[in-house]
Amino acid sequence: MVVQARVIKNLLFLDKSSSDTEILQSFSQVGQWDQEKALAAALSDSLWSAGQEVSATITLVAEDYCITPQLDYKLDDFTEKFTDEGSHGVILFLYSLICSRTIDRVKEDLDSTTSHLLHLSLGNFVCHQALLNLLLTGRASPHVFNGTLFSEKDGRTGEHPLQGVLSRSDVGYLHWSQEQMERDTLPQVGSMLKTPRFPIWLCCINRSYSILFSMKRSLLSDWRKEQLFHLYYYNGQSSQKTTARLTVDTQSHHCEALARNSNEDPEKGSLEMTIRTKWDGATVDWNSTSPFY
Repeated sequence: MVVQARVIKNLLFLDKSSSDTEILQSFSQVGQWDQEKALAAALSDSLWSAGQEVSATITLVAEDYCITPQLDYKLDDFTEKFTDEGSHGVILFLYSLICSRTIDRVKEDLDSTTSHLLHLSLGNFVCHQALLNLLLTGRASPHVFNGTLFSEKDGRTGEHPLQGVLSRSDVGYLHWSQEQMERDTLPQVGSMLKTPRFPIWLCCINRSYSILFSMKRSLLSDWRKEQLFHLYYYNGQSSQKTTARLTVDTQSHHCEALARNSNEDPEKGSLEMTIRTKWDGATVDWNSTSPFY
């Protein structure tokens, strides 16, 4: 979904020769060549960012073995499957990302709370926040707050500071979870991720990922644009048949809406609650679309 967000960025903002409506309508008509071009640009964005905008490394499947004992490689039941039938694109991109950042820098990015980029859950590999941040910002920081956090125990000279996000990225990040909200463990996403360079946000909502984006880049630079604006929602699921166009109003009184959501199924209103982590007190109108999240 991070790659999808970067594809949207390239299609929306890097070739702005048509109106917003024309661009949005043309999304479903993008030809094979333009799709491949946008995908290549999206992948390159992440790799170039991981390489500190100095260099990028591309890994490819080759006949010769490239893994040496010096790398302290252990069987992971993942890398060995390079020779299996099918595409190797995802794992090659992951290794390209790590090699572009370099293993030493990735280790420096991590802290005492996170030692891996992936973990196994219910038979599937799941991304740690560090990997998401590596994709978004080029740095594998394990947390979503701004800067580096030193605990009172460690102090400024502590050996185990918590690594957060140090700079704004092209694509932002929003997070909300009903379960974490009830347990009072919801992570507070910092302004570096909430306010990206482009009005596109990767959303982690109840452990599933989706994208919110605006057609107006000025949404991030003019506070008056944040009073009433439109966002488009994309969840990557085949069940989403139409474009979800949301109207966000940050000026209206929303107590009634909050009360209504609190009496409904906890899963309902999750997208609205996610939006409010960025625009506190906003009301969300799904317009002609039936709310599906």
